[in-house]
Amino acid sequence: MQIQQSYTTVNPANDEKLESYNFWSLEKLQKEIEKCAQVQKAWGEKSIQDRIAFLPRLAKALLEKKSSLAKQITLEMGKPLNQAIAEVEKCATLCDYYYESAETFLQDQIIGHTPRQSGVSFRPLGLVFAIMPWNYPFWQVFRCALPALVTGNGFLLKHAPNVLACAKTLEELFLSANIPENLFCTLFIDPSFSENIIAHPKVQVVSLTGSTQTGKKIAQLSGKYLKKCLLELGGSDPFIVLEDAPLEKAVLAAVTARFQNTGQSCIAAKRFIIVEKVYSLFEEAFLAACQKLQFGDPMQNPDLGPLARKDLREKLHHQVTQSTQQGALLKLGGKLPEGPGSFYPATVLTQVTPNMTCSCEEVFGPVASILLAKDEKAAIELANHPHYGLGASLWTQDLKKGELIAKEKIHAGLCFVNSITKSDPGLPFGGVLQSGYGRELSYFGLHEFSNIKSFLIQTPH
Repeated sequence: MQIQQSYTTVNPANDEKLESYNFWSLEKLQKEIEKCAQVQKAWGEKSIQDRIAFLPRLAKALLEKKSSLAKQITLEMGKPLNQAIAEVEKCATLCDYYYESAETFLQDQIIGHTPRQSGVSFRPLGLVFAIMPWNYPFWQVFRCALPALVTGNGFLLKHAPNVLACAKTLEELFLSANIPENLFCTLFIDPSFSENIIAHPKVQVVSLTGSTQTGKKIAQLSGKYLKKCLLELGGSDPFIVLEDAPLEKAVLAAVTARFQNTGQSCIAAKRFIIVEKVYSLFEEAFLAACQKLQFGDPMQNPDLGPLARKDLREKLHHQVTQSTQQGALLKLGGKLPEGPGSFYPATVLTQVTPNMTCSCEEVFGPVASILLAKDEKAAIELANHPHYGLGASLWTQDLKKGELIAKEKIHAGLCFVNSITKSDPGLPFGGVLQSGYGRELSYFGLHEFSNIKSFLIQTPH
């Protein structure tokens, strides 16, 4: 296998080259891991109060620099600028959340009392190796890095190669908040070096946000070296509209749920499952709304920016073409635009069936697939059809029924009723089935990066 020596980032809006980065040698990588391990040892011995002290400083830096940080995100991966600003602001919100709650979440939990005391404490594990994606280049890192650092671990970041300026800036931001040098370390490496990192004895946790295919490879390596592994993988999230749904609100939400971040989100709604009695009304209103969506220069805040890379656009277009060959009806979009950049129009497919490519695979871009369900039971069966299980959104005015379906009948890590699916600092985030395992955010996210250590103290006799 040929080892990649460097990587050049590209602006997906105009195909212009941005910056070239030289990748590290294996020897330099090993030295950087050892530096992080040395610093982590002292960091893990600090009190929780000392470990959360950097969070307000980090939040302040994010908000003060949000305009320039957002422009960097947009330049590297094409997110519309206003959405990039919102991403940076959300990272600051997460800092506030853990500053206010981490001390409570990491307190010892007492289970039994005299004549003996027993309970659980939460201790650091060591180094966390995080393999992070490009679609939310700040937020994805923050929701992994903050709980990892707050619980006393060191953090090794291998970011997606097309957002290396973001990766470099993230390390600088954490340093500016006065965490110890080398505790947060951005790795500039060829992907083949990942096994060397996972094998390192000081690395105890591997966290990946990425595709199911990559997740299987990382899970295999983590198992080989007996390392804890968290996998937040792909999804083909259903957006289920029952016959008593608040239709106008559902349509507006559906557009946001599918097309925000140019459709490049693991928890974006991808399959719109509509019961027969409201199918025609939904399709007509949804198509009318989608026809208004325009792509353009992401710095000017269009509805859609470019896809992050040319190869991603090629894959998306292939999925659309394959689906139409399988019988899906192309109602909107579906054509490659001329000119520079990795743009793709808002696209709607109807007459979609469960075994079509657009229904079985994760479609990562501005493409919506609409499926007809005979009734509520059929809608639930369609929702659970693919092997994914990340998020789901259900629309009904019968809240009791909605709660029952959301809690007990949809196979997913998250299911929201009358709301689009989105990550929230106070709610655990993650999937089941082919969408991975483990949880981020909330107190679950802190505990994932902890040695959940039982203790018992008994009075001597």
